[in-house]
Amino acid sequence: MASFIKKHRWAISFWFVQFMSWGGLVFIAYAFTPDADGYKGTDTFKYGLLSTFFVGLISTSLLRYYLKRIINFDVFESSQILKILLGIAVAALVYFGLSYGTGYCMGKFAEEDIKVPEMYKDFGVGLMVINSFITIFGWTIFYLSVKIVAKLNADRLERAELNATLRQAQLNTLKGQINPHFMFNSLNNIRGLMLEDVDKSRDMLTKLSEMLRYSLAKNNVNAINLEEELEMVENYIALSKIQFEERLQFVKKVQDDTLEIKIPPMIIQLLVENAAKHGISNLKTGGTIKLITEKDIQGLIIKVINTGSLQIAKDSTQLGLQNIKQRLRLLYGNEASFFLKEVDDEVVATIIIPLS
Repeated sequence: MASFIKKHRWAISFWFVQFMSWGGLVFIAYAFTPDADGYKGTDTFKYGLLSTFFVGLISTSLLRYYLKRIINFDVFESSQILKILLGIAVAALVYFGLSYGTGYCMGKFAEEDIKVPEMYKDFGVGLMVINSFITIFGWTIFYLSVKIVAKLNADRLERAELNATLRQAQLNTLKGQINPHFMFNSLNNIRGLMLEDVDKSRDMLTKLSEMLRYSLAKNNVNAINLEEELEMVENYIALSKIQFEERLQFVKKVQDDTLEIKIPPMIIQLLVENAAKHGISNLKTGGTIKLITEKDIQGLIIKVINTGSLQIAKDSTQLGLQNIKQRLRLLYGNEASFFLKEVDDEVVATIIIPLS
């Protein structure tokens, strides 16, 4: 029950407000209508209040259905104002038409000899239409105000979540992005390499220090040029080859027009590290890691492909993959995507980042 309420809380809230608002309007009408000659006890008055309640519910519910499909609070354009006014006008006519139609029904069920259409003639059809428009317009203002407040509150919570995630990312830099085991293995491999090639060992130490400096320096920014990230990946591959030697092959196909595109830092490095750790290391004969970047109408497409099969250990925390999904969602919303699949004995990790 609790999960159902949580899932449909907005719909429940809407209908609660609907019943309360139209019920409140009926109550006010009852309380402030003069009871001249026992008018409040007549069927005319009772049916009139009841029809007002249900006609109001129906017309504004239809209007809400329409507004939900035309209004985009993220990209609000002037053309939407005309659509809103058109929706209000149509809903007002529906409200008036239903009210007028129920008048005939009221005459059939009431004990008195009611000439409901004559009531509209007394007030004037034009005046009643204007009154319907004002009523629906007031409801729309209230509805949009609630939606705007809810949107602002959701944006505030999302910004707070983003800030909290970025702070947590600082704590996870060495834990989830620069794997401690990778660091220790690299140091041990470099120590062994010193016995064979001192110059290369010195170069590998430089690359390792650059990786650490990069992870710490870029930890407080949300976006960097893709070219900077590629330097980090090259350092990682160079260090990994000390351990894997010829078992690890790296192929890079990067379009030149993607080098200046902004991406979240460490995101490609995480994919390459995941490919090496869970793909190449499990193959006796080794394999190939391919890095592909290209730009099309979808945006920037980043692919990291490694030889092997898609097998996720039961005890795996998938910290790196979760890190990627969460950062993409918080930074780009639903416009970015990340998916992992196996295609022809290869694991393909794909990230799509919007360009605007």
